Parts: sequence; C-alpha cells; structure tokens
Amino acid sequence: MSQGDPGSNLFSLRGKVAIVTGSSRGLGQAICVAYARSGASVVGVSSSSSAQTKEQVEAAGGQFLWVQADLTTTSPIPAIVEATLKGFGRIDILVNNAGTIRRVDMVDFTEKDWDEVMDLNLKTVFFLSQAVAKQFLKQKTGGKILHIASMLSFQGGIRVASYTASKSGLAGLTKAMANEWAQHNIQVNAIAPGYMVTDNTAGLRADAERSRSILARIPAGRWGEATDLMGPAIFLASAASDYMSGALVPVDGGWLAR
Repeated sequence: MSQGDPGSNLFSLRGKVAIVTGSSRGLGQAICVAYARSGASVVGVSSSSSAQTKEQVEAAGGQFLWVQADLTTTSPIPAIVEATLKGFGRIDILVNNAGTIRRVDMVDFTEKDWDEVMDLNLKTVFFLSQAVAKQFLKQKTGGKILHIASMLSFQGGIRVASYTASKSGLAGLTKAMANEWAQHNIQVNAIAPGYMVTDNTAGLRADAERSRSILARIPAGRWGEATDLMGPAIFLASAASDYMSGALVPVDGGWLAR
C-alpha cells in the first residue's frame, strides 16, 4: 500500500479488496465485518457456509464474495486468487486466519494429528501468501498480509505439539516474508490472540478448573472476544501500519505481561 497522507483517514480501507480465510465464524467472521465497516470489499474463504458472515458484511454496507475451499491442501489456491480477481479486479489484503488444533498427549501424538495441523496452519498459509504476493507484484501496488498467530508462537503449550510447532513456525515465517517483501511495499505482520472465545477453546472453557487457572493469569480478567481483534486487524491492513513489517502483535488481555 502507498504511505498514508497524514491529513487523510489512515485507518480507511475504502476501495481495498481483502481475502480472509476461515470466514464462516469466530475471528475470521469478525475481521470480515471490521473490514467491511472500514470500506473494503471482502472475499471470505471457508469450507463451510459463510452465509451469516455475508449477511453481517452486507449489513455493514460492504460487498462479500464467498469462495468455498478446503485449505487442508494447496490445490484451491489458484481458484481463490482467480475468483477474487474476477469478482473485484484486484487484491490488497490477505488475512491467513483459518487454522485447526489437536489436543493429545505428546507420547500419543499421531502422524495424522501432526500433518493435518501443519498442512492447514503453516503449509497452506505459505503458498497462499506466495500466490497473493505474486499478484501484489504484478499489480505494482504493494499490499498487506496478516497472519493470525497465537500465544503459542511465544510459549510451548500443553498437549498441542503440532499447533505449537505451526504457530511458532508462523512467527518465523512472518519475519522471513517481511525481510523479502518489505522492499516491494508489502507489509507482513501477525496478530497473536490470547485465550479467545472460539471453537478451538471450547474444551478449555468447559473445564472449570482449567478455565479458572487461565482467567487467573489474564490481567483483563476475561476471555477475549472475536470483536477484540477488529481494531488491530484494521490497523495492520491500513495505511496506518505502512512502516510495520515482521511484527507479532499480542492481543491477549495482558497474558504475556503476567
């Protein structure tokens, strides 16, 4: 993206086109709505219906295009890019939000548990980012790539070997991409959400003892909501962050500061 004019709205996404993976619910849905409110057209990518997201985006005054895709493989990537260009003519923002987790004792972890998480959380993220970066270079417009990392980009976690590996890898990948692409006005950053109310944490929240121990460490005293990511996601997609690249931004209620 071009550098922001200090006299303009640095946080506006008007005229921009954003691809958001994992758009059907949770964090991805909230980011889609946030971008629509800021003026962007949104392409939501998910394996299950994003009809509810479409309704919310359109209620916010935005345009929404759904692309159904199974991101556990890289095969849908060309079609995602093609559909976006056909629908809106350009790409300005990519949010790699889709992800999965397996909670198993490490001594019992299977190759399937490993591969399914790594393929979605890291491999597809790399190759989708690569495809979108190629389009940015072709457009000569620059662009923004935002990864959704995790507290486990910084910490080891418990019973989540492949998830921790994938999110730690994503932290490194964010920096590596920034090193190569910042010179082309492509900013690559990541948000590291704390303990959020999502499908991935349903088991933790249902475990009263574990939930209490987690809340006891969060200075904010509550689990994060999907809406807590809206502001940071807009910031990292807008001209306000044009000189940020390779950063991991915790949105964690103070978890890491404890």
